[in-house]
Amino acid sequence: MRIATWNVNSITVRLPRLLAWLESSGTDVLCVQELKCGPETFPGAALRDLGYESAVNAGGRWNGVAVFSRVGLSEVVPGLPGGPSFEGAVEPRAVSAVCGGVKVWSVYVPNGREVGHPHYAYKLEWLAALRDAVAADAAGETPFAVLGDFNIAPEDADVYDIAAFEGATHITPAERAALTELQRTGLSDLMPRPLKYDRPFTYWDYRRLCFPKNRGMRIDLVYANAAFRGAVKDAYVDREERKGKGASDHAPVVVDLDR
Repeated sequence: MRIATWNVNSITVRLPRLLAWLESSGTDVLCVQELKCGPETFPGAALRDLGYESAVNAGGRWNGVAVFSRVGLSEVVPGLPGGPSFEGAVEPRAVSAVCGGVKVWSVYVPNGREVGHPHYAYKLEWLAALRDAVAADAAGETPFAVLGDFNIAPEDADVYDIAAFEGATHITPAERAALTELQRTGLSDLMPRPLKYDRPFTYWDYRRLCFPKNRGMRIDLVYANAAFRGAVKDAYVDREERKGKGASDHAPVVVDLDR
C-alpha cells in the first residue's frame, strides 16, 4: 500500500498535476492539505473517475484538508475533536478516515504567523488538541498515522539555515515541545530517506530561487504508531513534483507499507 501526504496549495490550481501524479505514482491513499476550495467546487467527479473516494473537510478560500483513497474509505471524521477556534471560526484543518485497514489523519496545522501573535497561541492550542484526539489510536494495534503540513521543522537540520529563522515561528522551543508531546502518545516522526540531498526538505518558498538553491524546510511530516512503522518498506520525498510550471511549493511525502 502506498500512502502519501501533499500540501497542494489550491486543488483548483493544481488539479491537472494532482491527477497526473496520482496516476503515475500508484498512490493508494493521499492526504491533502490547503485545498482552498469549498464543498461546491471540490473536484470529486475527477477523482472518482480515477477510482478514488474522498473524505473532505473544506470551507472556502483558505485551509481545507482531504483524504483520497482507492482501497476503501470508512469511519470518516471531519474536524479536530475538541479543537480550538480562531477569531470565532472553527477552521477546516483535520479529517480522519480508515483506508484499507489503516487509519490516517490529514492535518494542516496553523502557521502561527509570528511569535506572540494570537495565531501562534492558537497553533499551540490546536497541537494540544491534536495530541489528545489521537492518543487512543496512537497506542492501539491498528496501523495509524497523522500526516500533513505541520508548519514545524522538528530539528535545526530540517531548515536550510537555522540562523535565517532566528526569532521566527516553525522552530521555536514551544512548537517543538508540542511535537514531543505528540510523540509521547506512541507516535514517531517517520523520516524519509535522503535522495539527492542529505536532508529531505518538503517545502521551498516560491521566492528568491529557494527551490533551485535548496533553501527548504522539512515541515510535511508523518507521525506513525508502532503498527504502522512495522509495516514500512520505504519513505521518501518526491522532489521531482516540486519542479516545473504550476508546481505547489510543497512536494509529496510518500510511504510504502507492506500490506
